[in-house]
Amino acid sequence: MNEEHRRWFSSFIGKDFDMLVFGQSGFPIILFPTSKGSYYQYRDFGLIECVKNYVDDGRVKIFTPDSYDAQSWYNDEIHPFDKVQNHVAYEQMILNEVLFAAIQETGYSKVAVSGCSFGGFHAANIAFRHPAHIGYMLSLGGAFNIKQFIGNYYDDNCYYNNPPDYLPNLRDEWYLNKFRAMSIILGTGETDVCREDNIRLSSILHSLNVPHWLDNREGFGHDWHWWKKQFAQYVSQMRETQ
Repeated sequence: MNEEHRRWFSSFIGKDFDMLVFGQSGFPIILFPTSKGSYYQYRDFGLIECVKNYVDDGRVKIFTPDSYDAQSWYNDEIHPFDKVQNHVAYEQMILNEVLFAAIQETGYSKVAVSGCSFGGFHAANIAFRHPAHIGYMLSLGGAFNIKQFIGNYYDDNCYYNNPPDYLPNLRDEWYLNKFRAMSIILGTGETDVCREDNIRLSSILHSLNVPHWLDNREGFGHDWHWWKKQFAQYVSQMRETQ
């Protein structure tokens, strides 16, 4: 399996940034790490290996950017205002330096976004905020509510980066139609600590008439051996039609 390490200086976050890229062609998947996880996390925990055949066959090309959570949501040494500002800077970097690069390199008009645990938040939030660029949103044990990180502080940026808050109030048909054209999977399980987050998000999507699959599996929980099984299945079901 072809593996490439990339490092560049990002003007959006003002520092060097790292990412691994697996494969040479295929539909692009941006895979966000778990809370404060590294760009090599999915390689080391075997998630990339479980879809090796699809990478080697040129069906998918996987991009695993580093996390910025330690500078944003998990940085308790700064004010919540600055936490969300740092997250917004990270999102801009992902859009301008990862997502659009993935589109240019592969020739597709859209990408898939995915992630486990808090990586599921990043995948869902960027998919719902920028749906014109997203063909698939594949969350595994996702946690979607950022209020635990901001205490009593709340501003517009907090609101518009918290899917359980902004989605129920969404009435813009352009966004809703883009959601309906997206393939959305919420992977969870009966012992997953984030199961209720997924059930709630599924309920919100149902209220918006947005098709999706709540994959709530018996016996599954919140750990790598379950995520590997789900991710392999989700990638196997992707079609090169986006």
